[in-house]
Amino acid sequence: MKFCKRYEEYMQGRREKELPRVGLKKLKKILKRCRKDCQSQNQHGEEEGEGPHGGNRCPDHCPVCDGTFFPSLLKEMSAVVGCFNERAQKLLEFHLASGFRKYFMWFGSKSHRNHGALIQEGKDLVTYAIINSIAMRKILKKYDKIHYSKQGQAFRSQAQRMHIEILQSPWLCELMAFYINLRESKANNRAVMGLFEDCSLSFDDDKPTLSCDLFDSMKVDIDLTCSICLDTVFDPVSLSCGHIFCYMCCCSAGSVTIVDGLKSVNPKAKCPLCRQAGVYAGAVHLDELNILLSRSCPDYWEERLRAERVERVRQTKEHWQSQCRAFMGI
Repeated sequence: MKFCKRYEEYMQGRREKELPRVGLKKLKKILKRCRKDCQSQNQHGEEEGEGPHGGNRCPDHCPVCDGTFFPSLLKEMSAVVGCFNERAQKLLEFHLASGFRKYFMWFGSKSHRNHGALIQEGKDLVTYAIINSIAMRKILKKYDKIHYSKQGQAFRSQAQRMHIEILQSPWLCELMAFYINLRESKANNRAVMGLFEDCSLSFDDDKPTLSCDLFDSMKVDIDLTCSICLDTVFDPVSLSCGHIFCYMCCCSAGSVTIVDGLKSVNPKAKCPLCRQAGVYAGAVHLDELNILLSRSCPDYWEERLRAERVERVRQTKEHWQSQCRAFMGI
């Protein structure tokens, strides 16, 4: 079965949830119309000795592509990522909530009252994210094939800089960790086990990787090594560019203390890995991943906890000493 038909059937089955989607059929029609227009406009060009692909090539400033294709795809991708992030955040907040907060969230949400429904919604969200990511990649690959260009690849890079590449979302990493945590806590529940067969945390040469095997021969691998301290991420935080670091390493890279937090980082500060600016304000604490790693490597976690406790006390003490000196005018 072709992916387009498979995608349409998948989204058709979720119409009642009113989920945003990538309009593959509409975008393919735009590309088809663009190709026909280019062929008709360049018929004389082939006779005048243009290259073998002259009749099919889209001009540098094509009104069809520049005015319709890319704006439509950009709008659809933004809607898909926004919907995924919002739903995943609510789901994980409900799972991690406790006490009265969890009771009020449970009371106000009919969909989360059943534990099995909570698990199924998480699985559906991951599938939704991946299938839309594949749809985006395939339509951009088709664009490059038709136009003999690399504008589709350039658009993907632009989407990553704009934080609308769904595989960059920190909530995808959190959902994968959520799956594995539930698998370990519900090991005797066959229904739960069946949902998490493809998600795993592995340590190769002490380097942790979070993996998920997906349909269409696609696999997501997330490296969990902090590129600052070169160790397994501790108290992990994801910047809006999608790169994951230890919280204290991230604060150090942003030239702030843990008391000030990442929200106070200079907006011009860049990601230590990709050098993209303005990525600290949207940083997300990865609580599910933190739970997973603390369970998977308890000895390392205890050692880092002791070391960071000393550093946190030192930074907090220095912060309040400076505040007192400023207050007293010293």
